[in-house]
Amino acid sequence: MKELSDIVQAYDTAKQSGVRMALATVVQVDGSSYRRPGARMLVTEDGQLTGAISGGCLEGDALRKAILAITQGKKKLVVYDTTDEDDAKLGVQLGCNGIVQILFEPIHETEANIIELFRQINASRQPQLLLTGFHPSHGNHLGSITIDALPSELNTVLVPVFEKVLQSKTSEHVLIEWNDAPQSIFIEYAAPAISLIIVGAGNDTIPLASMAHLIGWRTTIIDGRPTHATANRFKHANQIIVGKPLAVLPQLVFDDRTAIVLMTHNYQYDKDMLALLANEHLPYIGLLGPTTKKDRLMHDLLIEGIEFNARQLGSIHGPTGLDLGAETAPEIALSICAEIMSVLEETHPQQLKFKQTPIHASI
Repeated sequence: MKELSDIVQAYDTAKQSGVRMALATVVQVDGSSYRRPGARMLVTEDGQLTGAISGGCLEGDALRKAILAITQGKKKLVVYDTTDEDDAKLGVQLGCNGIVQILFEPIHETEANIIELFRQINASRQPQLLLTGFHPSHGNHLGSITIDALPSELNTVLVPVFEKVLQSKTSEHVLIEWNDAPQSIFIEYAAPAISLIIVGAGNDTIPLASMAHLIGWRTTIIDGRPTHATANRFKHANQIIVGKPLAVLPQLVFDDRTAIVLMTHNYQYDKDMLALLANEHLPYIGLLGPTTKKDRLMHDLLIEGIEFNARQLGSIHGPTGLDLGAETAPEIALSICAEIMSVLEETHPQQLKFKQTPIHASI
């Protein structure tokens, strides 16, 4: 979701300057490609690029196509066939083996509903659907559109597909008739950004907060020490809360995209916070420190009559992080973020060279 956030910020800046823009969206990929359907890039007429539609090899040609779309005021579908060994004629050497279709759309101020949807997705904790309609062979492209702005006849037909995508959490292409011509609709499932709650504001939490921000996660910092939990130390934190666990908990919002890591180096504070989490439903609770610390916490809480059920115990990760050989605080931050992402995305970490299936599922 960070890409959408960056696009919204770039859009606001360009709009204030009166600069015209176009949105480039990867709408379909056959074979392998660096980016998958749903990758987006905002292009301004003065050549500023925000987001990415490839590993950098398409951007030069895409800039020219986007400026042409801005100048002509028309949507354009461009197909890059990277299976063609003569793809150098396009000015791109992709090194992939696929066919990438990209839709270029000039953004008019009166038609900027999709940017407002990006803004809504960034602010919401609920999954959203992004729609992009395109025609493979002529210029009758529906383009990026919100469900509310979808023609009523299409909305009626697509409602069952919307429900399916939301339930399966998997994006989907649908081919339908629109204006007497087939229209391919890419329905993208957009999950909320991961919300990371870091309990502790010591020096070792700063790299974790910075890394989470870089990835595009929402970060909350919690500590009982006002001298440590400050905006100056955590410049990119979305929320900073100072107080004891009992006072802090009502200020937190948990959902199935929330992870919390306890790393205060204060055993009593961590225990009090963990005790309160026994009543919550969290997919990931990380405990900094050795297994013996986790065992001690569970033992002490059990003596106090606080017991975690099997599902809750499965969500507790102590020690937190993947075994990457991490030693320093930034390396530990990397291992923690990697484990959180794998748990919330329901994947099993492995070296990609050993993966027997494509890196990305086909859409």
